[in-house]
Amino acid sequence: MKLEKREYDAVVVGSGPNGLAAAILLQQNGLSVLLIEGKDTIGGGMRSAELTLPGFTHDICSAIHPLAVGSPFFKTLPLAGYGLEYIYPGIAAAHPFDSGKAAVLLHSVSDTARLLGTDAKIYERLMQPVVNAWPGIASDVLGPLHYPKHPLAMARFGLTALRSATAVADRFATDAAKALFAGMAAHSMQPLTTLSTAAIALVLLSAGHLQGWPLPKGGTQTIADALASYFISIGGIIETNSYITSLEQLPSSHAVLFDITPRQLLQIAGHKFSNIYKWQLGRYRYGMGVFKVDWALDGPIPFAAEECRQAGTVHIGNTLNEIMDSEQAIWDGEHPEKPFVLLAQQSLFDPSRAPEGKHTAWAYCHVPNGSTKDMTAAIENQIERFAPGFRERVLAKHTMNTTQLEDYNPNYIGGDINGGVIDLGQLFTRPALRWSPYKTSARGIYICSSSTPPGGGVHGMCGYYAAKRALKDVFSIGVKL
Repeated sequence: MKLEKREYDAVVVGSGPNGLAAAILLQQNGLSVLLIEGKDTIGGGMRSAELTLPGFTHDICSAIHPLAVGSPFFKTLPLAGYGLEYIYPGIAAAHPFDSGKAAVLLHSVSDTARLLGTDAKIYERLMQPVVNAWPGIASDVLGPLHYPKHPLAMARFGLTALRSATAVADRFATDAAKALFAGMAAHSMQPLTTLSTAAIALVLLSAGHLQGWPLPKGGTQTIADALASYFISIGGIIETNSYITSLEQLPSSHAVLFDITPRQLLQIAGHKFSNIYKWQLGRYRYGMGVFKVDWALDGPIPFAAEECRQAGTVHIGNTLNEIMDSEQAIWDGEHPEKPFVLLAQQSLFDPSRAPEGKHTAWAYCHVPNGSTKDMTAAIENQIERFAPGFRERVLAKHTMNTTQLEDYNPNYIGGDINGGVIDLGQLFTRPALRWSPYKTSARGIYICSSSTPPGGGVHGMCGYYAAKRALKDVFSIGVKL
């Protein structure tokens, strides 16, 4: 589609959660904003479709949304009035073991701790201070490196968050507590011995205790649709089917914000950048990829542990050591026989996802970046291990390897859904070491994707902070959450 050559105050390229957040904040501050999407539907990783059989709605990328419902920026938007409704499973996440038992993440810190037996007090001492402090430190944790609003609380959080997941898990005595923490930390898509992997576990556990791990009724696409509807209601304009490969395709504007990763940014605007900035973007590191499977099922997954049959999310990896070995092997370029599997079962709580009596399931495992190996059997073996009879309930399946994921969403370089490795070297300086990570070396050009702080996840905070920077630099407008 050829874009209308009128002038805008700002143009945002890419309609993932960060592109939408950036466009909304800019429009809220009185600017004329055009949001451009290369696909025929908006949403980036927030899309849903009938991938298997008619009547079965599957989330193509993201599925469970603790960071969306807890996002400091999204919380300020009236999205319920635009069709967004969250459903909260009673058990946010469950972690089954070969024994037939399971550890669980419940809303209450004390209830979760109580079920960990001898580790109850250790869990409470670890998590209750983080949960208490989170409302005050959330915007600082989910943002660029800067002087925090609550420095002492941030310092206390950082002392634990910047440690490796294994170091924190070793505080526990029981296999259940160790594995529960490891499963949370494995969302970091790094070896669990890496510094700062404890951070993602603390954030996800806190989110579960504060507001749960919800799923959007009707599919993840409804989050994108609500954000887009609100953006349009305040005067924003969206153009789809407009894949941008050069700056010359864009209409005139004072600022352009790209919800894309460094590799694509170099291709589109590299000729505008300084040599040092191009060098930094060229050295940006992408991490593990994922292999994903969606199933249409004849019934719910028959997990042996009752808790897993009541959970929206199930972490399948057994013990801390097994998860550690799996993630390290993938980091080393291998494909483990028993991968850590992240599974969601939305239709247990949202009947609109499948025909009456039928169900859907969504799962992925980590793989080396760019891998095309079919991991379907390995994933299904892991599910069958904890849910005997699972395979008998499969009516149809749909798979996506890393190449297919990148074809679907070009931001998933090599299947990396986090927009790049989130380690100490790229935690606050992603994608480059600069006073503001959102500013490029070219005036008026910004990057607002998950390749900027705070990284991957449906929270919109990368887009919020990038737009905040552009508002100050280009339009002399200051904003605060």
